[in-house]
Amino acid sequence: MQETQNKIALVWFRNDLRIHDNVVLQSAINESKNVIALYCFDPRHYEITDFGFKKTDKFRAKFLIETVSDLKEQLAKLNISLLIYIDKPEIVIPEIVTKLIIDNLYLQKEWTSEEVEVVVSVKQALPKHIGFKEYYNQFLYHPADVPFSKKELPEVFTAFRKQVEDAVAIRKPLITPKPIENQPPFLDAKVPALYDLGFETFEVHPKTAFPFEGGETSGLKRLQNYLFETQKIGYYKQTRNGLIGIDYSSKFSAWLANGSLSPKTIYWEIKRFEQEYFKNESTYWLIFELIWRDYFKYIALKHKNNIFKINGILDRYYDWKTNKQAVQRWIDGSTKEPFVNANMIELKKTGWMSNRGRQNVASYFAKDMLIDWRIGAEYFESMLIDYDVHSNYGNWMYVSGVGNDPRNRKFNIPLQAKNYDPNGAYQKVWLQNSLLE
Repeated sequence: MQETQNKIALVWFRNDLRIHDNVVLQSAINESKNVIALYCFDPRHYEITDFGFKKTDKFRAKFLIETVSDLKEQLAKLNISLLIYIDKPEIVIPEIVTKLIIDNLYLQKEWTSEEVEVVVSVKQALPKHIGFKEYYNQFLYHPADVPFSKKELPEVFTAFRKQVEDAVAIRKPLITPKPIENQPPFLDAKVPALYDLGFETFEVHPKTAFPFEGGETSGLKRLQNYLFETQKIGYYKQTRNGLIGIDYSSKFSAWLANGSLSPKTIYWEIKRFEQEYFKNESTYWLIFELIWRDYFKYIALKHKNNIFKINGILDRYYDWKTNKQAVQRWIDGSTKEPFVNANMIELKKTGWMSNRGRQNVASYFAKDMLIDWRIGAEYFESMLIDYDVHSNYGNWMYVSGVGNDPRNRKFNIPLQAKNYDPNGAYQKVWLQNSLLE
């Protein structure tokens, strides 16, 4: 015990940017005398991709900067310094380990290729005696608790949901750690500005449906507001296909995506709401959406790099095109479908799009334009504030006919517009705005 408590831990934050319900941080604190934290703004995340998009564009970059800034403040309350670098982790971490005499590196376990490659590079660059402690930290249903192996994971969501929903107990969130005593002198680090990552500052669009700041503080505040203060959760099932405004959906996805909200925290707060106020189809439906999120994580865990391949996890062949002009028309919102155009303009100007919009523009891209769906997925990766690798590629495969949709449906865009924007109010907001700007 004494030996453990003399150790110095380095917590390498990635997409787990919170102090509440964080098994990585909690384990480091429990097992070490001193804890230091690190976040790297990896330059590779701001480069131009093969399809010509910036891997992370300005909207998510801004949200991430705000999140890291908040994380620094939250960790300071625990007497933990957050070191911040604009550099590759495999360069930074070995230097810190040597300089600060680190014993163990703590991190969230990832399984998609780019993240895994970075972890392998870090491992190879570290001295062999350094402990490498990885934890699953982003699931609702922990992989150790589900009643099937990776190989046995059901290929259809409903089968997955039925297997886990009643059979698997969702773990309680970890209590937020107490401040650590006798920590080394505080190491101050500067949070980069947009300029440092290659962006110009910009004003948030006045019509955005996502006007929120990044960070755990903001995420927990939104959780309390949506559930307890406004009780908007009570209408979630009726409003979730909305297109205009802040409260048609929970908007939790952006904080979930970079790990500044924990899915278990959301789940147990919904359960508390149901106990204290009421339980209905809407309160359940938000949990249902959390299960979908988990499912795509499990699909990526099972199928690995196949989620990025053109034939998807079904290995189904289509004669995909790569028409640059057509892609640009889709991006610019100048296709022949006004409903698609309005959604794409909203994305371009705000970094946000509703779930209903995402399904429509993706279906149009893959099923009407017949363009390589991975180009659309990569554009979403660049632009969306709430980009999550598993949900993004899982949903794109699903809509494109190479994923988990057994029915392989195609959206009737004019009918969708009629059903979800009957008076054209949403299209008016973005198509008129576009002409004025």
